[in-house]
Formats: sequence, structure tokens, C-alpha cells
Amino acid sequence: MQRFVQLALDFLGGPTPEPLRPMPTPAPAPSAVVVAAPPALPMSQVFQPAAWHHPRANRMLRLGACDVAYEFKRGKRRTIGLSVSTDGLSVSAPRWTPVGEVEALLHDKSAWVLEKLRNARTRAGEMEQARIRWADGVEFDYLGERIRLVLDPAHTFKQVGAVIQPATPATGLATLHLGLARNALEPQIRDAAQAWLMKQAKALFTERLDHFAPQLGVRYSKLRLSSAGTRWGSASADGSIRLNWRLIHLKLDMIDYVVVHELSHLHHMDHSPQFWDVVASVMPDHAQRRRALRRAAVPLDV
Repeated sequence: MQRFVQLALDFLGGPTPEPLRPMPTPAPAPSAVVVAAPPALPMSQVFQPAAWHHPRANRMLRLGACDVAYEFKRGKRRTIGLSVSTDGLSVSAPRWTPVGEVEALLHDKSAWVLEKLRNARTRAGEMEQARIRWADGVEFDYLGERIRLVLDPAHTFKQVGAVIQPATPATGLATLHLGLARNALEPQIRDAAQAWLMKQAKALFTERLDHFAPQLGVRYSKLRLSSAGTRWGSASADGSIRLNWRLIHLKLDMIDYVVVHELSHLHHMDHSPQFWDVVASVMPDHAQRRRALRRAAVPLDV
């Protein structure tokens, strides 16, 4: 440590100065007590390793310089599965797989695991920044454009609950007027805004499904809205489609990607090359749209 500090000082101090002559050390007073300096702390105590803790963690492992507390599950599966979300690391293993084999795999994949955990933590920060605190004047994204919420108890709505008014030089943004009192509580505002957003989502998603289904040569049986935290959509063999209503916050090109993706599953219930060929038949730039969707930070607490 002393050598490191001296090297750093030499580097920062420029030319080496003339050495100073040592001053004579005065003798301590008879009553003086010389107290020895405490020993230096080990570096491991000065710089604590990063820690990752899943809320349902039941095992912990040191990966590199990080302590990773992860959720470990056993089930009816043939291989060990690793999954990283904003909660942390989850590991699923066959019932007969020894724990030592699981940990060996985690050590082997440690670089991948730690990178995904860092990305998940960054993602969680972005989601927190995107969170909407529902109140009069709050701004949020609707179809990729910023709009402002206005509590307007005196407005006579032709439509039930809420109406959008276009931007003006005075407002600068389009405004969503909710027929609520100005002292309405946050849960009331959130519920009213959410009901309106879900209504718009259902109408738009139906229109986009009807637009793309003939192009893909499929027929869907029904549309259901989803509130899933980690999935944008799903398709079932019976032709039913589920789409996350929070897509209504995003631009139309990303919504269309999810619509085409799920309709294409009615041809192939997997992600095989044949499936992606179907997607590309109507959306050649699907990879670009998919990347944009992955980067999008959509508020979940709405």
C-alpha cells in the first residue's frame, strides 16, 4: 500500500523535488503518552463487493467480486435454466441435479450473469424514473407523444370520463382532461386515467389486428388486454391474442411490431427461423423495432 501511494504521488507531483532534511524530533514531555496508529483496514473491508439480492432468494454464491443471492427452484425440466429480471437472478434445475453442478454452471456463466444483473439494475432505475405520480398537471407518454393531465371538474364531457384536447401555443402539449375534482386523491386519478388508457388501447389494438391479420393469412378469435409486468403479448392455439395495454404509451411502430409478432405465432408457436420469416414477410425492419421496444421504459405503476 505504501508503495502504491508513493507511486501515485510521484505521478501527480511532477518533477521530483529536492529531498528535505529531516528536522530533529523533540523529546516527548515526561507526561506525554505516544499512541500507536490503528492498523490499516484490509481493502476488502474498505471496498465492499457489489451485492445482488433476489426478494425470494434462498441461496447465495460469490461470483467474481460480487455476492449474488438468488432464487433457486427445482421442477420437471431437463436442463438448468437461468433467468435475470429486475428482481435479480432465478435458477431452475431438474430435481436430480446436484447443487454443485448448478453452482459450477453459475461460475462458468458468471460474466453473463453479472452483466445481465447490471443491465437489470439500470433498467429498474429507468423504470423508476418513468413512474407516473398521478396528480393534476402530470405529464406522461401516449402513443409516443408527451401529454399533460388536467383535472377539469367543470368540463361537460361528450365522452365518458376523459377527452384529449390538441396542443395550443398556450399549453405546448396535448392535454387529457379528466372529469375529477382538483382535490381528487392519487388512486382516484390513476384509476380514471387507467380506465381511459385501456379503452383507447382496446380500440387501437383491435384496429391493428384487423389490419395485419389478412396480410399474414391468419384469423384471431378474440383480443384480451394484459397487465403483465414482463410480457408484451401472447398468442394461444385457439386464436386468442393477449396484448399488454401499457403498449399504448409507445409509438405505433412498436405497437405494430408486437401485434405482428403475436399474429405470426398463429402460424408457428415458437421462435424458429420459419416464425421470423413470417414476421419479416410484412415487417422487414422487425429487428430494429424489437430493439427499440427493448429500450423503451414504460411505467408499470399506472
